This record gives sequence, structure tokens and C-alpha cells, in this order.
Amino acid sequence: MNSALIEALGDELFDALQQARSVTPLTTRHGEFGIDAAYRISLHALARREADGERVIGKKIGVTSRAVQEMLDVHQPDFGFLTDRMHYPPGACVSLAEAGLIQPRAEGEIAFMLKADLIGPGISRDDVLAATDWVSPCFEIVDSRIDDWRIRIEDTVADNASCGVFVIGETRRAPGELDLAAAQMQIWCNGERVGQGTGAAVQGHPAEAVAWLANTLGGYGIPLRAGELILSGALAPLIPVVAGDRFHLSIEGLGDCAIAFA
Repeated sequence: MNSALIEALGDELFDALQQARSVTPLTTRHGEFGIDAAYRISLHALARREADGERVIGKKIGVTSRAVQEMLDVHQPDFGFLTDRMHYPPGACVSLAEAGLIQPRAEGEIAFMLKADLIGPGISRDDVLAATDWVSPCFEIVDSRIDDWRIRIEDTVADNASCGVFVIGETRRAPGELDLAAAQMQIWCNGERVGQGTGAAVQGHPAEAVAWLANTLGGYGIPLRAGELILSGALAPLIPVVAGDRFHLSIEGLGDCAIAFA
């Protein structure tokens, strides 16, 4: 895939984000063009967002659990960038229209705040835990600029790992204070329990997913930096979101997080 096409597709996805619309899957039009090309498309769209005033504040891993992989028919993790415009305060009521969300789904996750850089390759779970200042419960609201979520891995990587918006819970815990793999999560929507899972759903341990991200991005010369937030992936299947929904999650030993939609 040549540079002109990569830039054109990055511009198309940036425009789709700005206009809150979806596009035909890139892989339908251009075949399986590879993760490297998809990542370059994503970086071009990100550069457009930064030129528009957004600031990168972290990174995310997606499609880490078997349940989510089976739901989306994507069978390896993806990765993307978090910006300040995506970050909402705990308990926020998010307007779907104002946030530009078009086909959102809710994920319950564990977020990591780094206190030291992680530069792959060669990063281990223990390295991640040592470099983490705190962990917190998190809702990530994923969204796709690809029609009807008909994504392959190249589509979602190009589309910034289907990022939407996110909120971080108010609780902060040092990662050594609890067993993240064994931590039980429950999710409620409008008072009804709609999801559950454990930290082990994410590649056996959430820190393993963060290590994977550090090593994968390290191959592109991109570090995870101290002060960045890292979203480690969904502990349970994705839940569709509509206006009026109120979500709450609780992770054993870690605390609560809430988000609502209008």
C-alpha cells in the first residue's frame, strides 16, 4: 500500500470521526493489506487529530479476551491511542451526539497509570507491575467508524482500535495490593446485571496485555511513557449502548466506575 493511499484512508477515517459516520470496511475495498499499513493509516489519522488540538494521554489494547474476539470475529489484539477529548470524568453523562458516537459498546476494564517508561521489546508482566503507579476500574466505550462493526484486524487497527470515549474510576490502588488476575468484575446497566468476568480474561493477567502492547509498539519505535494511561482490555463481552443507559461496574478489591448516556 503506497503512501498516497495510506494518507487518503487516514483522511477518510479522520473525516468519518469528525462527521460521526461510518465507512465501508477498508479490507473490503483493499484486501488484507497488513498490520503495518493499518498502523500507518492510524498514525496519519492521529496526526490529523493532533493538528486539530487533541493531545495523546495514553494507549489502549483491545480484543484481548476470547469472548470479545469471538464476538467481533477478530482473533488477535489491536492497539490504539487515547486523547484528552476521549476522557470523561467518573459518573459523567455523555451525550452520544456531542461525543460523536455512532455504534457504541461498553467495556469494563482495568486501567494502568504508568510511573516509568516501558520500551519494548522484552517487557514482561513483572516489568509492567514495577512501572505502574496505580490501577483503577474503567469503562471504555468503543465505537467503530466501519459499517456495522464488519471489521477485520486491519480495519480496527486503522480505525485507532475502535476507540470512542472512556472514564476512570475514582479508586487508585497499587498493583501489588491485589491479585489482578483473580479480581471479579460485575457490570450493571439500568440496574440489571449484564456482564461479569475476571482479570484473567485478559491474556491471563491484565499486565500481560500491557506487556504485549509495550512489546508490539516497541517494534514501531513507540514507547509507553510515564504518566500515560493504559487501558488493558475488556474483562467481559461488549454491551451495546443507547441513549438513556446508565452503567455501573464493580471490580472486587479495586472499586467502582459509572457512566451514563443521553
